[in-house]
Amino acid sequence: MTPNNFTTVRDLLRYAVTRFNGAKLFFGHGSDSAFDEAAYLILHTLKLPLDKLEPFLDAHLLPNETTAVLQVIERRTSERVPAAYLTNEAWLGNYRFYVDERVIVPRSFIAELIPDRFSSWVDDPESITNILELCTGSGCLSILLSDAFPNAHVDAVDISADALEVARRNVDDYQLNDQITLIESDLYAKLPKQKYDLIVTNPPYVNSDSMSKLPQEYQREPQIALAGGADGMDLVRKIVAGAAERLTDTGVLVVEVGNERDYAEAAFADFELTWVSTSAGDDMVFLLTADQLKPR
Repeated sequence: MTPNNFTTVRDLLRYAVTRFNGAKLFFGHGSDSAFDEAAYLILHTLKLPLDKLEPFLDAHLLPNETTAVLQVIERRTSERVPAAYLTNEAWLGNYRFYVDERVIVPRSFIAELIPDRFSSWVDDPESITNILELCTGSGCLSILLSDAFPNAHVDAVDISADALEVARRNVDDYQLNDQITLIESDLYAKLPKQKYDLIVTNPPYVNSDSMSKLPQEYQREPQIALAGGADGMDLVRKIVAGAAERLTDTGVLVVEVGNERDYAEAAFADFELTWVSTSAGDDMVFLLTADQLKPR
């Protein structure tokens, strides 16, 4: 297919949707359909507003513009590269983040809970002064937490130096260097000796059976950020086990486990996990208080 076959944005959009559907691409990194992903990639590549497709549908394209779009469509289709890696950006709500292959594409149901500042469990958000985010990846949740809790300092932890380089770029972009400290550590291992009002984490939690069946798009992401062991709970167990001595007396631990609720319930049968409602239901995020975590 050559640029001469295409005249308008509409032509490229139709072609991209057909290619994406024909290739049976997986859409789990921000878009829900071939149409939405095609529109996003085309608008981004042409440097057009992402929320204004209609005015440009019949705009005539220059040959070099068509070539650039076709190259993106081809990579998305033939290499199964997630759209976020092609554009080097991902969105959580109204927040834009730089991403590349060093981090998983930001996606978290915890992001839905942060604007309300965990209101059912945090009585006075203004009193929150120290927050810990484990497995920060691109730093996206720490940035959301910093905005939601302006009086808090956030320690953002990841074992991957590469991931922290990406997080540094995002922290710099949002000018939050005074509020967020990036720490290279295996969970709590290298943390300062202090207590936190909130510990928030979206850790690797995919069980080994599910890992073997992941779509190709997910296989392009760092597997260390996805794989959670046989039942997906390897890191979650360590996080829960270490949280008691890191939380203040009124502190709260918030953990995302995706589709692994059954495994989480089995792993933490001694606790009464509180499951928090998200757009995907009541199975994705659980919460434990410091009081629950105290040794009995």
